[in-house]
Amino acid sequence: MIFLLVVSILWGFSFVLIKGTLVSLDSNFVSFIRILLSFLVFLPFFRPAGIRWPDRLYLMLIGGVQFGLMYVAYVASYQYLPAHVIVLLTTTTPLFVTVFNDLYARKLHRMFLLAALLAVAGGAVIEFPDQALSANLYGILLLQISNAAFAFGQIAYKRMMDSRRMLKDRNVFGLTYGGAVIVTGFFAMATTDFHSLSIRLHQWLVLLYLGIIASGLCFFLWNLGARKVNEGTLAVMNNLKIPVGVIASLLILHETTDYLRLIAGCVLFGLALWINRKIC
Repeated sequence: MIFLLVVSILWGFSFVLIKGTLVSLDSNFVSFIRILLSFLVFLPFFRPAGIRWPDRLYLMLIGGVQFGLMYVAYVASYQYLPAHVIVLLTTTTPLFVTVFNDLYARKLHRMFLLAALLAVAGGAVIEFPDQALSANLYGILLLQISNAAFAFGQIAYKRMMDSRRMLKDRNVFGLTYGGAVIVTGFFAMATTDFHSLSIRLHQWLVLLYLGIIASGLCFFLWNLGARKVNEGTLAVMNNLKIPVGVIASLLILHETTDYLRLIAGCVLFGLALWINRKIC
């Protein structure tokens, strides 16, 4: 679980560090560049020997969905939903993790579902906005597609690699980024005005950080960590970045929060993890 915890902390603090830095750039271009950088980081580790072509294509499909489709749908949702609603609706990812796991296993895991519901409740308690909710159905659909895409990739990668013991994660992970490059590149070509594109030095530095650390290293560690825990714990950990992000905002940006809600959300997360620990 240490990998999932480290990544949650990095993601929580990353949001604070990059807040507002890249808003002037086309969002699909940002997604494409950060995934392209991730691909280049893992390209030297790629070892095609011993990887069958069906497995290569499946890994590319997993990455295309988990990282490519996830980013595209998430970015598109901003056209239809205010930021505070998006933050709230991303909390449903744990449910998708348990659903895809049950579909693969062809079995309902009730305790995993209970833990996921507690994680969703914990995230919702912390992130529920003070202002009135206003949501567009199309935006909600796009965001749930994003959540489902990320959840699918975690379970699909975990199950495939667990059944291919001879494969090493670092040697195949470039394929997942390769699939995501194709997906994000297609959308970037459709929406980015490359002729008038202007990127400042500090924006390049943020893109490098996102591509190498927040995406490249973190997605790798996340999927690696997903293989080392049960699916219930994995579902819960998908929302851990929420309290971490709030705490990071308190420490770095000195923002305010409702401490009672933060404590209540953390208690729900702790209860969800305790349930998973008891059933292991």
